[in-house]
Amino acid sequence: MPETLIAIVRREGVTHLRAYFRPGAYSGQWFETFAGGGDRFESRDQITVDDLYAVEALNVQVPFAVGIELLDGQLGRDISTHLREIPAAAELGSPGARELVADGAHADRAWRLLNNRSETTGIGWVIAGKLLARKRPKLIPVYDSIVRCQFGAPKHVWTRLHDQLADNDGELRTALAAVRATVGVNDHVSVLRVLDIVLWGRHVDQHRRDRPTTCPQRGGVAL
Repeated sequence: MPETLIAIVRREGVTHLRAYFRPGAYSGQWFETFAGGGDRFESRDQITVDDLYAVEALNVQVPFAVGIELLDGQLGRDISTHLREIPAAAELGSPGARELVADGAHADRAWRLLNNRSETTGIGWVIAGKLLARKRPKLIPVYDSIVRCQFGAPKHVWTRLHDQLADNDGELRTALAAVRATVGVNDHVSVLRVLDIVLWGRHVDQHRRDRPTTCPQRGGVAL
């Protein structure tokens, strides 16, 4: 039977978050805070050079041609149009957040603009999500193949995560915040990102060894 997120966080959360934020352990520990964060007031509604560099901390790279379009082209202007409609303080699991990440909402449309370029630029769904997570870190999850494997590659991940974070009066959000406080991580690192780090940390070695098609933990976490 798949494990619940709350059980995993309570049992393993501190261990994985502490390992991730050990000095010099992972470059991703700078993703949220580099250059003041992607959601800082003066640039929260546009993709900047800082954002393109910050996603490299998560072991991905925006192709140069796409970067130019994001910084000074129609693609960037289109993404900004959507970002302006997404409150910077919106938090997944809080009232009203589900509508912000539903199919057809501005976050989904921005993600599709980026992901639809994958055949010609290689940006793909992982980088698209990480760019948007940099801009709206409390609302959009960092999500890659290692985390997806544990969930069994379901559809509608954003809304499913919202429901999990909202369930039982925000029990999971409270547990994630407690893990963050115990480890002493800057609270600019959202509880959503804490969840990503915990799930990534518990599965990365096995996933890379066994590969997704044979990974015994595929679908082992309930969502």
